[in-house]
Amino acid sequence: MAKAEAAAPEGATPDKKEGAAGKRKKTFKKRGEKRIVHHGLAHIHASFNNTTVTITDTEGNVVAWSSAGGIGFKGSRKGTPFAATQAAINAGNTAKTYGLRSVEVKVKGPGSGRESAIRALQTVGIEVKSIRDVTPIPHNGCRPTKRRRV
Repeated sequence: MAKAEAAAPEGATPDKKEGAAGKRKKTFKKRGEKRIVHHGLAHIHASFNNTTVTITDTEGNVVAWSSAGGIGFKGSRKGTPFAATQAAINAGNTAKTYGLRSVEVKVKGPGSGRESAIRALQTVGIEVKSIRDVTPIPHNGCRPTKRRRV
């Protein structure tokens, strides 16, 4: 230690070791202001294995989303109507913090959580203006997979 101090130029003070008192305070980045959204769209994607509920504003920016798998359901329980209800309640409550009052619902997929997710949005207190099925249906576009032999 004496050599290090001797090597320092005159008038310079050696660096202090950073201890508990020398730590800097962490600075956190400010989050953006909450947007107030009164009307939006609710996209419900109900597959056989999972149900995803995404709530957006009218421009398509995501306000809140939730899925049955993200809540904690695993395996085949993710595709149940109860799991879809829980996902819709979770997304609906988050969207209500942004001031959301009414939504137009777009449902996609053949899953069992379609109707239960819509009902759950209504029980949260969000008014459902319209329900639209946007499940893609092929119009003789792609060739179907070959028939399964059992």
